[in-house]
Amino acid sequence: MTDRRTRTRRTMVERDAELAIVDEALDQLTGPGPDAGGALLAFSGPAGLGKTTLLAELRRRAHARHCTVLAARGGEQEQSQPFHVARQLIQPQLAGTSEQELRAALGGWYSIVGPALGLCAPEQGVPPDPQGLRDGLDWVLTHLVVKRAPVALVLDDAHWADPESLGWLAAFAPRAEHLPLLLVVAYRPDELPEHADAFRTLPGRAGQRPLPLAPLTPAAVATLVRESVGAHAGDAFCQEAWAVTTGNPFEAVELTAKVRGKGLTPVEANAPQLRDLAAAQRGSGLVARLERLGPSTVRFAWACAVLGTAIPQDLAARVAALGAEEAVDATRRLRDARILSAATAEEPDAGLEFVHPLIATGIYRAIPDALRVALHGKAAAAVVDAGLGSSAAARHLLETHPENDPWVVRTLREAAGENLRAGAPEAARRQLARALLEPPDFDERAAVLYELGCASLLTEPANTVNHLRAALAEPSDDPTLRQGIVIRLAQVLAHSDRLAEASESLAREIPYTQDVRARLRLQSEQFMWDAFNAAETDSPARSRRLARLADRLTGRDLTERYIIGLRAWDACLRGEPVDVVLHHAGRVLERPFSWAHEDRGFEVPVLAAMVHMYADRPGRAEELFEAGTAEFERHGWRGAHLSFAYSLRAYVRYRRGRLVEAEELARAGLRLAERVGRRTPVHWYAIAILLTTLLARGRPEEAWELAQEHEYGSPFPAAVVFPDSQTVYAELLLSRGETRAAIVELEAVDRRLTPRGIQNPSWCPWQLHLARAVAADDPPRARALADDAVRRARAFGAASGIGQALRVAAQVAAPEDRARLLQEAVTLLSASPAGYELACALAALGTELRDADLLTQAVVTARECGADGLAAETTEVLLGLGGAPPHGQTWEDGLTQEERRAADLAVRAEKEPVPEVVVLPAPDWDLSSACRKLGTDRPGLREALEAFARSST
Repeated sequence: MTDRRTRTRRTMVERDAELAIVDEALDQLTGPGPDAGGALLAFSGPAGLGKTTLLAELRRRAHARHCTVLAARGGEQEQSQPFHVARQLIQPQLAGTSEQELRAALGGWYSIVGPALGLCAPEQGVPPDPQGLRDGLDWVLTHLVVKRAPVALVLDDAHWADPESLGWLAAFAPRAEHLPLLLVVAYRPDELPEHADAFRTLPGRAGQRPLPLAPLTPAAVATLVRESVGAHAGDAFCQEAWAVTTGNPFEAVELTAKVRGKGLTPVEANAPQLRDLAAAQRGSGLVARLERLGPSTVRFAWACAVLGTAIPQDLAARVAALGAEEAVDATRRLRDARILSAATAEEPDAGLEFVHPLIATGIYRAIPDALRVALHGKAAAAVVDAGLGSSAAARHLLETHPENDPWVVRTLREAAGENLRAGAPEAARRQLARALLEPPDFDERAAVLYELGCASLLTEPANTVNHLRAALAEPSDDPTLRQGIVIRLAQVLAHSDRLAEASESLAREIPYTQDVRARLRLQSEQFMWDAFNAAETDSPARSRRLARLADRLTGRDLTERYIIGLRAWDACLRGEPVDVVLHHAGRVLERPFSWAHEDRGFEVPVLAAMVHMYADRPGRAEELFEAGTAEFERHGWRGAHLSFAYSLRAYVRYRRGRLVEAEELARAGLRLAERVGRRTPVHWYAIAILLTTLLARGRPEEAWELAQEHEYGSPFPAAVVFPDSQTVYAELLLSRGETRAAIVELEAVDRRLTPRGIQNPSWCPWQLHLARAVAADDPPRARALADDAVRRARAFGAASGIGQALRVAAQVAAPEDRARLLQEAVTLLSASPAGYELACALAALGTELRDADLLTQAVVTARECGADGLAAETTEVLLGLGGAPPHGQTWEDGLTQEERRAADLAVRAEKEPVPEVVVLPAPDWDLSSACRKLGTDRPGLREALEAFARSST
């Protein structure tokens, strides 16, 4: 909004305290030294107490201090227009900028925030999520503030700001203190919406309370009266002026103007007339005063009230059905009557404005109901004809009555599509809900219901299900639309933790789908949601069907690649040989695999990356996650999607033994998950991974406190989470010595996973934890559990999984077997990427053999991993043997010459014939470091070295 200087400098009385606070904030904003900085000020008070006048004076003083002023004002009629306030603040600062310059200035945020700010049209494809859009707006405003500092951002009538803008500013407000930004808002406290409650409390943390404006005292009103009508105004006259206005500054100023206009002598005898004059400013008195200006002027005023703020005169004339000259005359009459503000020399062509929102509200509410509805209809048509677009017309159509008008439905659908692509799904939902009432034509109803379901997906999942089921019940001869409805219904059911219903909805549709490719697409969706259903009843049969189907597909299109990706994941869960898993994953990734496809979920691309982690190729998994995360960020997906990406990248780092980095990523994922909501799928993932990491770092008490804070425990989610939520909880209980409780949880995991055929201890090591838990009371059972886990791990074939199983098997084995098991574990893990597991195995073997060299290597490896608890425990054992703790070792990400040479030799050795009798070689520590740094096991070294060479150049 172009900052409009105060049109008439009014004397401000009894606002010295507020102005002193303003000056103090501006001095802090513009002053030199370390104490300079921003602040947040909030002024509150009922209508007419002088908030607008105070903000106008603040803007004037900010200009005088050479501040950049960003100004906006909420409008009662514009509340349903998304980003109306954000556009007022930012658009003028970018006015006159070419598209090329805008793209250069906004960088990657251009396509995310540009549509919301009206800087460019929304692109086809996936829209940003609301959180991503807020992050983009944060960046744009921060960039502007830094570039044009110092900045005063002034928002008047915040209670009428659109929800999208107000929610964003309320969340941004705490940053003001850390920027050269004075953020000032004014609002009516009784009308401030819940999503902007931050404005009530944030100033308290900034050292100020929200500043309530008080009514004027009789002395202050007397000052206003005498300034206006003369110093000879009598005391009784002034006292009555205060009484009839109750000290409201706006009413007092308007009353004095009317006294002056009528030539009323300000003496006690005329004091009774003040009550009638004051009444003419509001309610029926205002209406009567307006009617005296003539019918055409009344219609023009009504049109202005319907249009809101910054009203183009020609648009108001069209709505009022007046000619150009009549509109000019009506404008003059309304300005003379102090209903519309006078034009200013600075902006003679600016849109029309009411003198005060109270007047606009009073006139709007005085319009007869039927006529008001009709005027909104005319305004919608006029807005479209003026080229302002369907989004601007939609707010008027929301106020009209249904009339079975196809144009209304079409306009609302267009507006909803624009808003959805611009990142305002709630506005789109309101518009589509209204379109549904119109109602749409018989053959259009299913499409409107589908679009409504898409718009309400994030905010009202229960209603989304109802809309989509209603859409399916509508007759439609468009098979593509019907397929889209079914897929979206399954998606929202799955994301609401109703995975069985998601699968059933797809199963009902598949037999009736005639097109072979469409049927295959529905099957792929069903396979996916079944894979994530922790309570799936027929998992082995589903796996067999999936294997038969995937093995004969060639991967010629996205649907086939999704099915093959699900086959790779299923093979991983069931512990099929790692070569089979990587074969299918490789088929999926032969061509680029988008994580942000317009009508696909991101689940299968994530699974294709995760199987590499379980198959001891975490370096490749990280490559895929980095590309997917960048794609999420480019599209403005910064809510659940980005949280999943950060959390799962943390899990990959954990599996590589890079625990410090894992903790940082997991905490970032948790922060994003908290914005999505607790006990949502993304929240379960974030907590499980952070707990696992904290336990590995040797901080069980901190992990327990985190679990308690986030209510981590039963009931566990219906969706599959990795690492498995219940298993992580049992491990947490074991760390606290609550063995019996841990056994109960782990036996429940057995009953849940075993019937599903999920047998890979690399994916879920519940057998290993249960073996540890029962070892003291039932050693034979513990050994049987560990031996079975070793057998399954060998069948899968990942060295990290076998090594972990062998280490735990040694822990519960007979004393004479422990060293042998641990030696094999160390040998396997030394040629794997699993640094933390290697440190654990080295510590156990060194302790078992009382070998100071092995313990020293264990301490070094634990420190490199960030496993502080393990490093401390092992150091104590080492000292007890008379050894000295190692000093000076540092971890470097790049390969040393020795490590590169060892890796090259290992690759060349692959071509040598395999001896008939396999003898486990002694660990090669240079090769071990190379495997951990490259994120691969020995068989994957060739590809990892090629990727390392590419990244180095």
